Amino acid sequence: MNSQSICSWIYMLLLFLFNWNIVDVFGQSNNFVVTNFGALADGITDSKQAFADAWKKACQTPGGIVTVPTGKTFLVSIGEFEGPCNGQTLLQMDGTLVASEDSKLDDTEFWITFHKIDDLVLCGTGIFDGKGALSWSHCDESSSCHHRPASLRIHAVTNANIQGITSLNSKMFHFQIHNSQNVNVENIRITAPHDSPNTDGIHISNSRDVKIVNSIIGTGDDCISLGDGCTNVNISGVACGPGHGISIGSLGKYSDEEDISGITVTNCSLSNTTNGLRIKTWAPSKSSIVVSDITYADITLDNVKNPIIIDQHYCPHDECQNKGESSVQIKGVKYINVRGSSATEDGIEVQCSKLKPCEDVEFCGVELKLNGGPTIANCSNVGGQFLESNPSCHDLLPLCNK
Repeated sequence: MNSQSICSWIYMLLLFLFNWNIVDVFGQSNNFVVTNFGALADGITDSKQAFADAWKKACQTPGGIVTVPTGKTFLVSIGEFEGPCNGQTLLQMDGTLVASEDSKLDDTEFWITFHKIDDLVLCGTGIFDGKGALSWSHCDESSSCHHRPASLRIHAVTNANIQGITSLNSKMFHFQIHNSQNVNVENIRITAPHDSPNTDGIHISNSRDVKIVNSIIGTGDDCISLGDGCTNVNISGVACGPGHGISIGSLGKYSDEEDISGITVTNCSLSNTTNGLRIKTWAPSKSSIVVSDITYADITLDNVKNPIIIDQHYCPHDECQNKGESSVQIKGVKYINVRGSSATEDGIEVQCSKLKPCEDVEFCGVELKLNGGPTIANCSNVGGQFLESNPSCHDLLPLCNK
């Protein structure tokens, strides 16, 4: 059964139980349609309060459902959906939510937030339209463009299933998953232009047991990025492009960061992206965390710049001209059956720290071509091996640098 079928099955089961007076023995519905709370489907009137009221009722009701009707468009300036709730809470998202284009709201951190919820279901065929174009136009080379709201934030949430929805034209990140556990994201679509600034598709930090599967992501920054504190993250069946690839980092910028481990990226494709599979750490760095047990397997690349890159000298700002070395340790990284075409001559770029050389980096069955011809590999301060891979580096440090 696919994710959309699962979502529909949950919804229909709850409605069936209600119709037979099983869900709510007090004669009250557990299905709260936002239009019944005053939401106006004109795409102009702010329905923030109506959505908040519908959520509050659903959250208080066992098996509560908030329904956004099919074919309806609602403007919601800010949506804050708080728990804890009385059991599973479902947002059946089949309409369209549009964000405000009021520049006064650009300083808010998040557009839609789900916070402190256990057992959240967010599913449907609906669209979250961040209306980002006007905000992007205010960004220029002199602006950091970091003070705009992310579209959807999953924060302090346990046991979440997110299925079927679309995120369109976010002002900044599309999704942020932070301080959460057991989050499954499946069959979603993320879309923004290739030149939309800082529009990461899904950013995950300080979270564990996260799955991102069978989804399509094309945006102006990383398709998926992982910050510090991530454990047991599985990314599978994702089509990425345009965008900046699938990234771990940047890491080491802050002193309170936590280790990353157990990251698996499998059966994914990247097309026309500015990076492929990237790990980056700041130099100098303020933390000495460890990045370990990272596996990339069965990856297809099509016209990708920088297909495989480990960059431990990341420091993009002017004040970093006098660089030190990164103290972030990278070890136990595997690239297995990574194949396809590079848009540049450099197929593999592994530049590790002199202070903490990379350990146990293995390439097996990697094949990268440029216009049908060979690419090159550049490696420094790395211990590892190449098996049946082209390009490859020679004179590596031992697999485990002790």
